[in-house]
Amino acid sequence: MELLRINKLKKLKNKNRGNIKLIKAIDKLTSDIENAKWTKQTDIKETRPDADCVHSNGFYFFDLNVHRTMILVVFEDNEATVIWTGTHDEYDKTFKENKKTIEKWLRIQKLI
Repeated sequence: MELLRINKLKKLKNKNRGNIKLIKAIDKLTSDIENAKWTKQTDIKETRPDADCVHSNGFYFFDLNVHRTMILVVFEDNEATVIWTGTHDEYDKTFKENKKTIEKWLRIQKLI
């Protein structure tokens, strides 16, 4: 699977250069997505138990617990696009752990 906007993940890694666990977790997520042959939601959950489907249009948050980092990715047509990255606190502030708020944010961003 092709991973688009990977520069967002590279920027997150640069910002957290000293956090080896986080960098390895980002590299693992990148590798899992690029090597994925997922066809349904259960395939994603088998490979990535930290994946949370937040919208039926293929939007998933990945929770990298090593640093409480949240990464929003959308999957469609054998492509994955990184939409948002941030700490769990930034996630709480932006999305309020609420799928309605996430949907509203996606609409404002013209992603749905």
